[in-house]
Amino acid sequence: MVKIRLRRMGAKKQPTYRFVVTDARAPRDGRFIEILGHYNPRTEPKTVVVDDAKAKQWLAKGAQPTATVRRLFAERGLAERGPIPETKRPPKASKASGG
Repeated sequence: MVKIRLRRMGAKKQPTYRFVVTDARAPRDGRFIEILGHYNPRTEPKTVVVDDAKAKQWLAKGAQPTATVRRLFAERGLAERGPIPETKRPPKASKASGG
């Protein structure tokens, strides 16, 4: 499956991100197919730059955006907000009370 997700860039404790199209099995900062734009959450207001034509093309081909990318794209009018896909994280284990 092909996903559109964020790839972390920037220095330590100064993150910036790139929107990339990648295979779902690839690591977060590993191999990617194409760069669609970039995102900087540290500026005021947040900087979001996306090549709209490329993003729409990949979405039409069936690329699945992650929850964060879907939210950022929805703010730009590229994707519908719709339901957020479930995460694969297991629920947190409750601490047993020691008597």
